[in-house]
Amino acid sequence: MELEYWLGRGVEAFREWARTYGEFAAHPATAVDEAACKAVFEELTARLRGSYPFFHPCYAGQMLKPPHPAAVAGYVAAMLVNSNNHALDGGPATSAMEEEVVEQLAEMAGFADHLGHLTSSGTQANLEALFVARESRPGTGIAVSAEAHYTHARMCHLLGVPVFTVPVDARGRMDVGELDRLLSTGVAGTVVVTTGTTALGAVDPLHRIVPLARRYGVRVHADAAYGGFFRLLADGERAPVAPETGDALRAIAQCDSVVIDPHKHGLQPYGCGAVLFGDPDVARFFRHDSPYTYFTSRRPHLGEISLECSRSGAAAAALWLTLKLLPLTPDGLGAVLAAGRRAAVRWAELISASPYLEPYQPPELDIVTYYPACPGSSPVTPGSSPPRLSRVGVASQEVMHRGMNAEEDPVFLSVARVTADAFTARHADAVADSDDTHVLRSVLMKPESEPYLDRLHRRVEQLAKASWPASRRCGR
Repeated sequence: MELEYWLGRGVEAFREWARTYGEFAAHPATAVDEAACKAVFEELTARLRGSYPFFHPCYAGQMLKPPHPAAVAGYVAAMLVNSNNHALDGGPATSAMEEEVVEQLAEMAGFADHLGHLTSSGTQANLEALFVARESRPGTGIAVSAEAHYTHARMCHLLGVPVFTVPVDARGRMDVGELDRLLSTGVAGTVVVTTGTTALGAVDPLHRIVPLARRYGVRVHADAAYGGFFRLLADGERAPVAPETGDALRAIAQCDSVVIDPHKHGLQPYGCGAVLFGDPDVARFFRHDSPYTYFTSRRPHLGEISLECSRSGAAAAALWLTLKLLPLTPDGLGAVLAAGRRAAVRWAELISASPYLEPYQPPELDIVTYYPACPGSSPVTPGSSPPRLSRVGVASQEVMHRGMNAEEDPVFLSVARVTADAFTARHADAVADSDDTHVLRSVLMKPESEPYLDRLHRRVEQLAKASWPASRRCGR
């Protein structure tokens, strides 16, 4: 897409529509001096250059990437109207678009029936799901895994609901046996299952958890904020994800609620989250009255099924336009995710064969975790003492900082803090001389990471090799 053309077309279309209501004079209070605007705008664009290059495949750090040009064009075109999707009189056109895209998300999730809407973030979406959980199972708590996003504990604190943490297995996934023991006590009325943890990209075994929860009469909420769109890759014999991961993603259809973030893998700008409920009757928990809204239509207003009030209609328009061009199919938006998944699998293979890098654990989605190899301890060049966690953490931090501060050929990575128990569960020979350590973490959610991967790997190898000078061997 030629972004400049479509941005201009959006402005032109808005002006054409505005002229149908007749000319009017702009108020002088809003006038700005063009020369002053030029100077300040130049300052703005200069300051924006202080950002990290989220658009470039050399940025392989956090869950950040640019929106698709279609989303930018759709957002700007609708932003000029500046509709509010809280009520139909605030956003009649964009509310209809929101209903259409939510219907598509529900179909992707596998919900036969649904109630849902877009939100300003995944945090807000999870808050609404936990609110409904509290109202549906009063007097009970929420079970989450030790690797679940911290938002669940924060939102449960806000809602006054107790949280019960379930241990994870050696791959960072909720331990079903431990969950069984917790649910047998009757203290939890809802279990939050994560399909794509933010640290490791681990997918909890949802297909095993749902029948367990049903046996105890417990609700299931899927936090699929990161991994939800991978549902597009879960079917078929040649699915890019592992069979067990595919089983878990397909089980989203059996959940009571699910959160999916279009501003992650849906190619949308911030903020655009979504929450879906399998039972439309949960609308009863949102009922409220307003003396000045909801009178323009007998149709339900989105604000009547949401905790949020004012909310941008432009987010719905951006997602609507994007999904018209890249539909929720394996060959549509799924092809974008498949590129990142292939890159993650291939990089894991390169890391396993590298004398300078070690895999922390195999990727389930498109997040790769690894650390600088202790000289001589790699399977490629055996013979040295095992790595110490304290040294692994220092080396990982050094690779990250050297890469992002390099004047030439910078590379942007991130680190994840892991406990000594978690590290040694994956690498039994490691010396646990500290309570925790850091490993390197790369999110390959941009499809451009796939053709760039060889260059990225070589650069990270260079940085890893330099992080273990002879004077600082791992085992000393």
